[in-house]
Amino acid sequence: MPASALRILYVMDPLARILVDKDTTFAFMLEGEQRGHGQYHCGIEDLFAEQARPVARVRRMHARRADPPCTLHEERTVPLVWFDVVFMRKDPPFDLAYYFATQLLGLVDPRVTFVLNDPRGLREANEKLYALRFPDLVPESLVSAEPARLKAFMESLGGEMIVKPLDGYGGAGVFHLHRADRNLNAILELSTRDATRLVMAQRYLPVVREQGDKRLIVLAGEPLGAVRRIPREDEHRGNIHVGGRVERAPVDARDREICRRMAERLNADGLYFVGLDVIGGLVTEVNVTSPTGVQEIDRLDGVCLEARVLDFVEARAATLDRRAAAH
Repeated sequence: MPASALRILYVMDPLARILVDKDTTFAFMLEGEQRGHGQYHCGIEDLFAEQARPVARVRRMHARRADPPCTLHEERTVPLVWFDVVFMRKDPPFDLAYYFATQLLGLVDPRVTFVLNDPRGLREANEKLYALRFPDLVPESLVSAEPARLKAFMESLGGEMIVKPLDGYGGAGVFHLHRADRNLNAILELSTRDATRLVMAQRYLPVVREQGDKRLIVLAGEPLGAVRRIPREDEHRGNIHVGGRVERAPVDARDREICRRMAERLNADGLYFVGLDVIGGLVTEVNVTSPTGVQEIDRLDGVCLEARVLDFVEARAATLDRRAAAH
């Protein structure tokens, strides 16, 4: 490796699941490969701790736009402080295994190794609830496990709303509810598991049919780029994997205002790389675990967002005290 090269670890799902033309993590890997960094892979099951020392079973990897997209070398076991940078890019669900992985990553000395996103921030920032920290930027919202309370909220909104599980991802379990739907009670019973599970209800924003759900990629509080996800005619969800169509979306003045008002809190929580879901100028979710959308924006805008992310990572790594890693 060149003298200026970094050691980068990606904590993520198995490499066999990589979608070469879609995954943002793969874009990071390709950029890191081009820059000559030493890149490694592990899963959350490969993390462990010896006394207070976080350790991982890792494998050196090389990425390329070919088949196979990644090649792996033999496994080795190293302390996490051996790395300059750790990307926590495990896809949801945010379950106990994910939670415990953030605890282990939280043992890493931030003066020595830069972890993106910060494990503490990942634990604190539920992707649905975190948006409520910015009440003037989100649609009217209610979090409750009570079907009657949820129905009363829907009536206050004019008879329709969106309801979604707090631990959902990829559009799973998201319903567009109407007062006249004979399935309404059954859906609320299902969503709340008979009034035992909290869900989030939000005002339905009909502008999503024409303008779509904008994914705004944010780095260190600044907007990098955006893409619109337009729902199919027979869907209310714009998620790409359920058939949403992607369209070019410039970063506009409202996007910059949203980022300006959220930046201080995001950076304080170590949430440097996030994906905001914005409908009609309102933030519906703050994606922090493994936000995606970079490759779609690259193709539509003719840019290379991953280069800006690696620039940021290299700048942060340059401030680390790597001498402390030897102690």
